[in-house]
Amino acid sequence: MNQVALIGRITKDPELRQLSEGRVQTNFVIAINRNFKNVNGEIDTDFVSCSVWGKLATNVVKYCGKGSLIGVGGRLQSRSYEREDGRRVYIVEVVADEVRFLALKEREEKAIQQQANQQAVSGQTQAVPAGFVLPTEEAEGLPMG
Repeated sequence: MNQVALIGRITKDPELRQLSEGRVQTNFVIAINRNFKNVNGEIDTDFVSCSVWGKLATNVVKYCGKGSLIGVGGRLQSRSYEREDGRRVYIVEVVADEVRFLALKEREEKAIQQQANQQAVSGQTQAVPAGFVLPTEEAEGLPMG
């Protein structure tokens, strides 16, 4: 079984990458505080790389930015490559198939609400893309036809 579920804050605004055959992808890092203090009495933080593909990647870039609190569900993937200096670099990342938007930045929340209001006035609705989940409190204000 290879399943991962994490909650953390995005450390940098994600950027969408256009790949071959029209595929889109984004990478981002989430910061996750540990539940205990170290020997110095400080709370350590883990930084976890995440990768998202397709429409879900588009929505993450559109709605999430640095400081957004998100939940990520997916699987761990490891890979390696050789650097120019001959050293092998190993990478472990979460390949997300579900992202929950828990607390967006204030300006992003306003942008989402404005977009939802504009769509409601014009009678437009959008289908919810696969893997895109909003908490109930946030979903109530958005058209999810």
